[in-house]
Amino acid sequence: MPNFKIAKISSDISRAISEILFDEARDEILKSVTITGCKVSRDLSYAKVYFTSLSNIDKNILVKEVNEAAPFIRGELANKIDIRHTPILEFIYDDSIEYASRIESIIKDMKEEK
Repeated sequence: MPNFKIAKISSDISRAISEILFDEARDEILKSVTITGCKVSRDLSYAKVYFTSLSNIDKNILVKEVNEAAPFIRGELANKIDIRHTPILEFIYDDSIEYASRIESIIKDMKEEK
């Protein structure tokens, strides 16, 4: 399967999960989650979904809660996207925003020292 098709499916899954969390989740922890990306395996059986949250909740608790809701999200995802087999979802906390903020503050401090 060409890479652009997998990329399109990844994008569709990411968008659909965002809609599911915003519209259909009842848990406030799930509503605070923002999907940042998705990587689907070549055989479309497995998807790593990257997320972040601006809430003050510990990231380990967030990962646990979102992964516990994964079967519900997968079921809703099957109704929203049109593919033969809905992939198994694994949610992974995305530290890139915190990392970028840390790098930005280091650069700012270096500029102030000069």
